[in-house]
Amino acid sequence: MSAVPAAPDRSILFGVSVCIFRGDAVLMVQRGKAPGIGRWAPVGGGIEPGESAEAAALREVAEEVGVTIRLIGRVGTREIVPDPAPAEGPRRIVLEVFAALWSAGEPVAASDARAARFVAPDDLAALPTMAGIEPWIEAARRLCDGVDP
Repeated sequence: MSAVPAAPDRSILFGVSVCIFRGDAVLMVQRGKAPGIGRWAPVGGGIEPGESAEAAALREVAEEVGVTIRLIGRVGTREIVPDPAPAEGPRRIVLEVFAALWSAGEPVAASDARAARFVAPDDLAALPTMAGIEPWIEAARRLCDGVDP
């Protein structure tokens, strides 16, 4: 007798966040849905069942902003606990964070994004961003340093 598999835990969202660089500027999107509606963050979204994190990163970039990128590498795993906890949806978000270099195309906001643009490092602090993204962007920038465009 085989065990019935447990239903997926809907309180946790597994996703990706992709820090895309064109020169010194990082591609940011203004979020169009919760959590963080109206706030700016790197491109990201959920990992679909059976999809690798790398494939999800490429898919989300294509869906949200329509640019071509080259993934450089994984920066790490970021966990977010929305505060306040949502009435519906995930109570914990686990993101695989990637560094990438822009290859082609101009960003166009689509899917879950309200706006998309490359932001110079000096201008990033002026944007209302999702909490805690700055160290991840800097870590991704360091990973991309020294990589031929």
